[in-house]
Amino acid sequence: MSSRDEILAAVRTNRPKADRALPAVPLFDEGRTDSLLEVFKHSLERMGGIFLDPPSAGDVLEPVRHRIANAKTVCSLVPEIAGNRDIAQVAAPADLADVDFAVVRASFAVSETGSVLLSEQGLVINSVGYLAQHLIVLLDSADIVVNLHHAYRRPEFRAGHYAVFHTGPSATADIEGVLIHGAQGVRSLAVLPVAREAVHPTR
Repeated sequence: MSSRDEILAAVRTNRPKADRALPAVPLFDEGRTDSLLEVFKHSLERMGGIFLDPPSAGDVLEPVRHRIANAKTVCSLVPEIAGNRDIAQVAAPADLADVDFAVVRASFAVSETGSVLLSEQGLVINSVGYLAQHLIVLLDSADIVVNLHHAYRRPEFRAGHYAVFHTGPSATADIEGVLIHGAQGVRSLAVLPVAREAVHPTR
């Protein structure tokens, strides 16, 4: 018998006999009274993200239109905003490196961390979430969960092949301790709270 087999046999022999159920893991959401949207906004800005306050009247998407107005290349993955780069015509992920703004919709967001979850359904080509210079995310405020304990119970983690949390823009500290945005991802990440059914298709 090899040493490995001896060790495994000893483990099996001395394994506790009683079957104990796994402990219940709390969701740590008791006593939460703050607005999930307000906490999300604070968390997002703390991580270097930009919260776009929707206008009280008029075009709810005006903050997005204003940001992309002078952009050369806009890749929109949402029906509400028109872009000039059709992702269906992209042959290779690296071809998205010239995108100035990408506009996507988050599956949901996490209030305590300021994170948005982007999936393969929303990105279509995953690299657009990293190669674009700037990322604008539409978020339905009804899709904000309290914390990561709730987030990992969402079906998006089981239904798709790819899902990623984005928390603010890319941030890298160089050797002198200077924080550099955009070295390994988007230079800015902005979030606009807008309900999925609140706007009409692209105009």
